[in-house]
Amino acid sequence: MNEPLLEINEKLLEYQTQRLQQSIMELMDCCDDRKLHEIGRFSLPYAELKCLMLFRGERYLTVKGIARKLEVAKSRVTKLINSLFEKRLVNRIDDPQDARIRLISLSGKGKAMSKEIEDFEQDIFRQMLLQMDAEERKSVLSNLDILRSAMEAVKKSYFK
Repeated sequence: MNEPLLEINEKLLEYQTQRLQQSIMELMDCCDDRKLHEIGRFSLPYAELKCLMLFRGERYLTVKGIARKLEVAKSRVTKLINSLFEKRLVNRIDDPQDARIRLISLSGKGKAMSKEIEDFEQDIFRQMLLQMDAEERKSVLSNLDILRSAMEAVKKSYFK
């Protein structure tokens, strides 16, 4: 008696799995399109944009700290910082407490660009929310929290 119900539930779960996968892939494609737009708009490679955005709320960062946050090798960060320095977006100073460490900070130009990028990204998310009514916004945000929690749980079990 339960077999047809199990078969229906299995088919439903398979359908929902495919829908979730498709929806997430489409969201990722949309995010990739935004990245490409940002690269053109700000005339910076995406890695440099991402690096600039690490300074939100930070006065200084180290190469080691940036490498950890970007999950790349320190040698890659050194190249990023050199490029940003050449563009006058960051400053490098010696750490007064440890001469072996260089502190990286945003220059005035870097702060202005970082703010411009942040404002641009915030406006995109605002515009997305404005496509929905208040109840839909509340539902979407709540469901995204549920999805994020589910993703974290799966990540812990799969990617130990």
